Amino acid sequence: MPAIDRRKQVLEAAAKSFSLFGYKATTMDQVAKIANVGKGTIYTFFTNKEELFDEILRSVLAEMKNVVLKEIQQDQTFFDKLYKGLDALLDFRSEHGLLVKMAQEVRDFGTVQAQEAMQRVENLILEYIERQVMQAIQQGEMIAADPKIVSFIMMKLYIALSLDWNKQHDALDKEEIKHYFRMILGEGFAPRP
Repeated sequence: MPAIDRRKQVLEAAAKSFSLFGYKATTMDQVAKIANVGKGTIYTFFTNKEELFDEILRSVLAEMKNVVLKEIQQDQTFFDKLYKGLDALLDFRSEHGLLVKMAQEVRDFGTVQAQEAMQRVENLILEYIERQVMQAIQQGEMIAADPKIVSFIMMKLYIALSLDWNKQHDALDKEEIKHYFRMILGEGFAPRP
């Protein structure tokens, strides 16, 4: 019979608790109860709730990166890689239980740890776009521009078209989003003949 991996058991229980109750409402007692271990067992692996949460968030961010890597191929154009990657990242963000709960906690309570978690998610998305922008500039698919500024604009526009627009209007499908994204940004950043 294989030995029980207590650390993994604690991480799974904590992920479940943070996803169901949020950062603010999760306690070490709760995690211990879900994991079916004594609270002291948690402290053999993690100093405090912040460290436990950080370990889970690191794992979620690594999972996000892997989702994107599966979606894109190097032979795709800049915009095709960008669309596929952004679709994958934003779908992951809107479907992953922990990230949904953290976004809700930011909106409802403004919990600092939840804000920091969502900022780390946004930074991961921005880093992905920035890498794509730098590669597009190097390959002549884009004019030279500050990749950080371009990445920020692209992410905000994509979120506006895919999420914010839906709050007051009929949702745009992915092809419509691509059309407007390319029209607004693609032509402006395209190299001049």
